[in-house]
Amino acid sequence: MNNNKGLPAIDSHRDLHIWIIENLKMVPVPEKAYGNFFEKHCYIILHIPQSPKATQEASSDLHYWIGKEASTEAEGAASTFVQHLQEELGDRTVQHREVQGHESECFHSYFHPGVIYRKGGLASDVKHVETNMYNIQRLLHIKARKHVSATEVELSWNSFNKGDIFLLDLGMVMIQWNGSKTSISEKSRGLVLTCSIRDRERGGRAQIGIVDDGVEVTDPTHIMEAVLGCRVGSLHAAMPTKSINQLQKANVRLYHVYEKGKDLVIQELATRPLTQDLLQEEDCYILDQGGFKIYLWQGRMSNVEEKKAAFSRAVGFIRAKGYPTYTNVEVVNDGAESAAFKQLFRTWTRELGRKKLDRTGKSIQVKLDVGKLHSQPELAAQLRMVDDGSGKVEMWCIQDSRRQPVDSKHHGQLCSSNCYLVLYTYQKLGRIQYILYLWQGHQATEEEIKALHSNAEELDHLYQGALVQEHVTVGSEPPHFLAIFQGQLVIFQGSTGHHGKGQPASVPRLFHVQGTDGYNTRTMEVSARASSLNSSEVFLLVTAGVCYLWFGKGCNGDQREMARTVVTVISGNDKETVLEGQEPPHFWEALGGRAPYPSSKRLPEEAASFQPRLFECSSQEGCLVLSEVVFFRQGDLDKYDIMLLDTWQENNQSCEEVVKSGVSHLGTESAISGIPAVNLPAIKDTQDISEMELGPRVGGRSASNSSSSVSLVDSESLPPERLRYRAVEDLPQGVDPTRKEFYLSDADFQDIFGKSKKEFYGMAKWKQQQEKKKLGFF
Repeated sequence: MNNNKGLPAIDSHRDLHIWIIENLKMVPVPEKAYGNFFEKHCYIILHIPQSPKATQEASSDLHYWIGKEASTEAEGAASTFVQHLQEELGDRTVQHREVQGHESECFHSYFHPGVIYRKGGLASDVKHVETNMYNIQRLLHIKARKHVSATEVELSWNSFNKGDIFLLDLGMVMIQWNGSKTSISEKSRGLVLTCSIRDRERGGRAQIGIVDDGVEVTDPTHIMEAVLGCRVGSLHAAMPTKSINQLQKANVRLYHVYEKGKDLVIQELATRPLTQDLLQEEDCYILDQGGFKIYLWQGRMSNVEEKKAAFSRAVGFIRAKGYPTYTNVEVVNDGAESAAFKQLFRTWTRELGRKKLDRTGKSIQVKLDVGKLHSQPELAAQLRMVDDGSGKVEMWCIQDSRRQPVDSKHHGQLCSSNCYLVLYTYQKLGRIQYILYLWQGHQATEEEIKALHSNAEELDHLYQGALVQEHVTVGSEPPHFLAIFQGQLVIFQGSTGHHGKGQPASVPRLFHVQGTDGYNTRTMEVSARASSLNSSEVFLLVTAGVCYLWFGKGCNGDQREMARTVVTVISGNDKETVLEGQEPPHFWEALGGRAPYPSSKRLPEEAASFQPRLFECSSQEGCLVLSEVVFFRQGDLDKYDIMLLDTWQENNQSCEEVVKSGVSHLGTESAISGIPAVNLPAIKDTQDISEMELGPRVGGRSASNSSSSVSLVDSESLPPERLRYRAVEDLPQGVDPTRKEFYLSDADFQDIFGKSKKEFYGMAKWKQQQEKKKLGFF
């Protein structure tokens, strides 16, 4: 980094770097303190993607965070440092302005346990966060909804409310108090943050107690009263979270920002729907998402001074519009736009991940080397290819609500009015794996679609739940589905597919061949008229006596070669090659005469470099709301939520898969149905707290108290008689009624089920349910 600008060194092998602005300088924050933010300071956060999904073209994210009590001088210094860092890091850096309590999804994604807002400022002679600090008394107000945050509040019962979680932190003892209106999910998220504080700041040696409001747990409650005094009166309700007006978010407006003489002009350019061609590479633009978020887009040819003024222009725009000062700002550069920015446009030309430039600077196509799928897992993940498609293929057509086998010589020949099941079997790490594709024709009836799903369930039962099901629609077939047919996938209109092959063609039929190799090619029947043609593509026209291979002027040799391969699937007639502009009269007669068609030359579009996106689904005021989980991981699948995984597709269509997290054996740092509590001896004053120790524990529970009011720890067990054949209201508190068997000890589980827990949870879900019904755990 440039030392003349006071910039620190950056380790490119670390994904996260955080600095605090102290005395107008950037001071690194120790990793153990990540997620702690002092309210009187500003911070700079740099995220450099390190995961296998991150390609060389992946963008870095650079944030400056403003504490609610930070000075304007500190904010100005942070903004300046961010600009200098951006200059050093290059244009593939997305810049963000964050304000305490209103941070972006991207910001929160870095701090999975949650963020902690600390009172005051950081004295120069004090460490940012002291480790193993036991001489402490503080009360943290935890909001544990989608994003977890904790704020230091007054050490008093007046700070409490019914709808949130509070952590009384006394050094060696930490008591989490859960409001009566908090959900199980909020309690578990709060516990993850509590455990994180214990592990990072106390070396894992502090004792955690849990108090649920309205449920008497004597010892922890006595400790709270010793510190806070006796609770008098009832608690007030939680302050309602200000919900975002979803209709207002959809009110998107684009402004052109430019200088006219000495004046800065911000001119409204367009409203929704926006198109990408509105953005010119020599200019800058502000995209206002209804005051919810402000984007400033910088063209690659815009001048340096304009780029330096990006944040000041955005903040000036916020003031002029009368928006809240905490409105989030994101500065994006031409070619490094975030997915959230792109989705605000009706269309967006995708960056072709496998294009290169030749010596003359012309764009050329680079073929996919499928042999690299095993050696490069990131390539396989990007293309959604589990292997090269050389496994075993079985195929059924849904007819009369039943599945009818399709002869192997007709595999890949589909009719748009039908539905098909395609079972793919392959080996991975020595184990047999299955994928069941459910292909749905766009002309299929509702009855056929229902039959498709019911037959898929039957197959899944036959294979004991081992099938991974994937839904496929016409024209949106994923790369692996195309690969298993080795370029021979043909989609016929109506119900006349392979049954009509070799028969006289009384009506001309036109087929569009799309692809350059056996791993990306599909052929679709289109309307047999001249307007269906395209100069960049290859088409097959089947008439009564001849099959024409029509090559547009803009197609390449790979496209032509695939057409010659697939034509034998479509027609047994004589073949005749026709170049665009040299068509015989009979060709146009078969298409009903000449007509205009797209004639611009372009390279065929390859798989895009878009990364998958995960969304959390919620319903607010009767409206379905999707909230993005940025830089997601498997642990973000909350078993209490419905999640949506968007993996994208060819032809700018997104493949949306609903992922509902299954109930699994989770530790205390995941979403759990029971919240652990400890039993603490009563104390007379706060001096005794630091000297307390856990008493002897028997069978995972304290010997001093076995009351059912104490919530369960995941690792604990219960006797069978407290779980078996018990109604929900009769179960011990904290037991998940859908997983009663989980709370058995390993020995009891083996005796009752005749197998280990690992073996049981490895079975198909429907088999688990059957056994649970039979044995009284359903």
